[in-house]
Amino acid sequence: MKIIGLTGGIGSGKSTVCRIFEVLNVPVFYADDEAKALYESAEVVASVTRLLGHGILNEAGKIDRKKLAALIFEDAEKLLQIQQLIHPLVKKRFEEWKEQFQKQALYCIREAAILIESGSYKDCDKIIVVTAPEEIRIQRVMKRDKISRQEVLSRMTHQMQESERLKYADFVINNDGSHPLIRQVMQIHHQLLAEF
Repeated sequence: MKIIGLTGGIGSGKSTVCRIFEVLNVPVFYADDEAKALYESAEVVASVTRLLGHGILNEAGKIDRKKLAALIFEDAEKLLQIQQLIHPLVKKRFEEWKEQFQKQALYCIREAAILIESGSYKDCDKIIVVTAPEEIRIQRVMKRDKISRQEVLSRMTHQMQESERLKYADFVINNDGSHPLIRQVMQIHHQLLAEF
């Protein structure tokens, strides 16, 4: 089974595109969701607390996700340490997840916001980049996460530049609201099936 990496900047609409692939019976692994789930595990809570201190925990003894985001998006070294902790665990989960689809799908989608930055793209046969104009992305994230424009811009500064990300793309999906998404996904789907 081939692995198709799918990535894009914050607010580009990666999840929406993935849902279309799922309708086509393509298995989708959501690396970002897996990473979030890992923060609930006792092992990761202990490791993060060792790195960042007990102040990162909420009253229930769980990792306070907002505090974590604020801290790591302001400190590149801490961000790197957290990524080095989480990425190998997500990769292991992906390998386990993939096994169940080996016989029933020609390809699967591995969705991740930092697919390229983490080096995970190297394990992929093709890369899809979902793109959208910056202002549309800002508005989407403000609405979705109920955060300020400044917070969105801060997160964006810690992500790869769109122009850099596009250099890795085998396929580009334009999610600006005027290019039909389903048509773009179908074209890629048919092309992938023809190649494999």
